[in-house]
Amino acid sequence: MQLRDAITTRRMVRRFDAEREVAGEVLQRIVELGPRAPSAGFSQGWDFVVLRGTERDAFWAASTDGGAPDAWLRGVSSAPVLIVCCSDRGAYLDRYAEPDKPWPDRSESHWPAPYWDVDTGMAAMLMLLGAVDEGLGALFFGVPVERLTAVREALAIPQDRGVVGVIALGYAESVAPSGSTRKVRRRPLSEVVHAGRFGDPWH
Repeated sequence: MQLRDAITTRRMVRRFDAEREVAGEVLQRIVELGPRAPSAGFSQGWDFVVLRGTERDAFWAASTDGGAPDAWLRGVSSAPVLIVCCSDRGAYLDRYAEPDKPWPDRSESHWPAPYWDVDTGMAAMLMLLGAVDEGLGALFFGVPVERLTAVREALAIPQDRGVVGVIALGYAESVAPSGSTRKVRRRPLSEVVHAGRFGDPWH
């Protein structure tokens, strides 16, 4: 598959075929793509917790309230693989305190955005595209703020790691559009691309 095709056909999948497992070699190829993402200063401040089979149970128990699952949860929890994407802020502060970088004080105030989260998100996107290339479906979703501590404890994620999001991975039960794409239009280039100055139209 060509890269452009993977990008233009990628969709967030919310219902998976629970009967179809993801082969180990396929999962390996997808996971290998994450660390190929760019990172500021080549800090590589990311970690990925891969959950398969019964390993997923601890995540779902920690991230939900234990009540009757709604349609979203029933669909997403059928994914045979979860990849919890974690960011490491300290790796960036340490890297940019080194002699070849400008911020020995390790202050976060120098950073215009939390690049540890940004770069982890880019790593997740590479895995989402890898899933498309392998003929799989995937969804990137967040952990509710009130459940973050429980998820960290259930998966032994250190307190100094941020939980940026989770990739649900498997074979799509349906390729029909789902979620907000059914209601919200994609913004055209004329709205989001500006030529020279913000607000000047792109031709």
